[in-house]
Amino acid sequence: MSNSLSISTPAQAIPAATPERVAADPNRASATIWIAVFAAMIGAFMAILNIQITNASLLNIEGGIGTGADNGSWISTSYLIGEIIVIPLTDYLSRVFSFRNIMLSFASLFAAFSVACAFTHDLPSMIAMRGFQGFFGGVLIPMAFTLVFTKLPKGQQPIGLAMFSLAVTFAPAIGPTIGGYLTENYGWQTIFYVNVLPTAIMVTILFFTLERQPTNLGLLREGDWFGIATMAIGLASLQAVLEEGNKDDWFGSPFIVRLAIIAAVSLSLFIYIELVVEKPLLRLRLLTQWNFGIGTIAAVFLGFALFGSVYLLPAYLGQVQGYNAEQIGNVLAWTGLPQLLLIPLVPKLMQRFDARYIATVGLLLFAASSFLNIEMSLDYSGDQFFIPNVVRAVGQALTLAPLSALSLGSVAPQDAPAASGISNMMRNLGGAIGTAVLATIVTKREQFHSNIIGHSVTLGREEVRDRIAQMTNYFMAHGVPDPNAAREQAIIALGKTVKRQALVMGYSDTFAVIGVVLVLAAIAVLLTRRVKAAGGGGAH
Repeated sequence: MSNSLSISTPAQAIPAATPERVAADPNRASATIWIAVFAAMIGAFMAILNIQITNASLLNIEGGIGTGADNGSWISTSYLIGEIIVIPLTDYLSRVFSFRNIMLSFASLFAAFSVACAFTHDLPSMIAMRGFQGFFGGVLIPMAFTLVFTKLPKGQQPIGLAMFSLAVTFAPAIGPTIGGYLTENYGWQTIFYVNVLPTAIMVTILFFTLERQPTNLGLLREGDWFGIATMAIGLASLQAVLEEGNKDDWFGSPFIVRLAIIAAVSLSLFIYIELVVEKPLLRLRLLTQWNFGIGTIAAVFLGFALFGSVYLLPAYLGQVQGYNAEQIGNVLAWTGLPQLLLIPLVPKLMQRFDARYIATVGLLLFAASSFLNIEMSLDYSGDQFFIPNVVRAVGQALTLAPLSALSLGSVAPQDAPAASGISNMMRNLGGAIGTAVLATIVTKREQFHSNIIGHSVTLGREEVRDRIAQMTNYFMAHGVPDPNAAREQAIIALGKTVKRQALVMGYSDTFAVIGVVLVLAAIAVLLTRRVKAAGGGGAH
């Protein structure tokens, strides 16, 4: 793959390096290419950052646009729907309109719709603006990934993968930290302005470093339009089912049932179409390649844990511990900051050790960080998350670049854009599924533990009567003169304590689920075949 810099196939639509650059040293990318890759990583970082940047600030945004807590989660979900739909379209769009044109125009529209989000005043307009923001930002993720595998020689790809890994794992970890700080100090609108300057820098750099290519509008006639339509309808319906299912008692709701049927029919048609048409939107047959297929399964599990854990921590700290947006962000910072130091070291590790073992160690450390949180109590708050978050940071830093190398390392260069679209879409879809599943588990396990604890907290037990008496005296000493009213307040307060304890136990169970999913991901990685280490290390 040392000649990958000069490959220019229709499937890629990537601006080719000039012959002079290739001739200089086919094993080393030029400075221009590295600058372009770096700029593309800024775009991937910002696109992924915006999935989670609202998580710690949802209560503030909900208040600002006048919607209830039950609907505010659509602020995050609508963005993710836009991303999931456009990621598989990226390869096709770049072949029709050229890689450079799509990169520059979509990045600019991403920044424009980011600003538009700050000016919304109700939930429907916020959902629409976030959906467009996700759609135009979503292409930046697979395009950055594609540049690594099509513009960098094999020996330097681990460096590019480490940069991409930093974007994918550091961005969601630091997103709530940035969002929380800006919200508490400058207002929730500023979390949408933060995209403008980095995007402007990225667009400026790419304008000068990506070579112009002609468009190929004739491909519009050959577009897999039935595939595009069924995919968009199916994925949007599936995401809506995942988002609303827990609130509406899943299939107890006729609305959820109808959406689920639409999703199942549309996605089944989509898969059939992609397997039989001559020029499919998504080349699903790539999944029959062993490493790519197994690696994609592991990527789904990783997305489940990566996005699920970033959902769980802010929810726990806000609901149980009463943390504000900035406090939540400060706790999550220790999931992100260590990765800045560790991820640059991963390329060297990949040259010396088998990528399978590096990814497995990373996934098991990530799992261990989740298992450290399965014995939480009412006193388990920010300080107690320090060690689990640092362990998680180490695990995440060791995971994505080796996993990407395993999955894409055996894929032909001309298939890299298509494979990138599949891999990134499935990881994000795993995150969407994970968030919905984990939210449901928290709810169900909180109900389970509440019933168990409730059976023990009865007036027939002396310690319960003593506790109610103590709390009654407390309320009478603090402004409730009527003994009956004070006793009623005491019983209500005891019930809230039971519910809060049950909620803590529900979150503990959910962290255990994340740990198990990551162990399954580690097993999947071990089933992949050894890939020759880039640069000639010990993993040959």
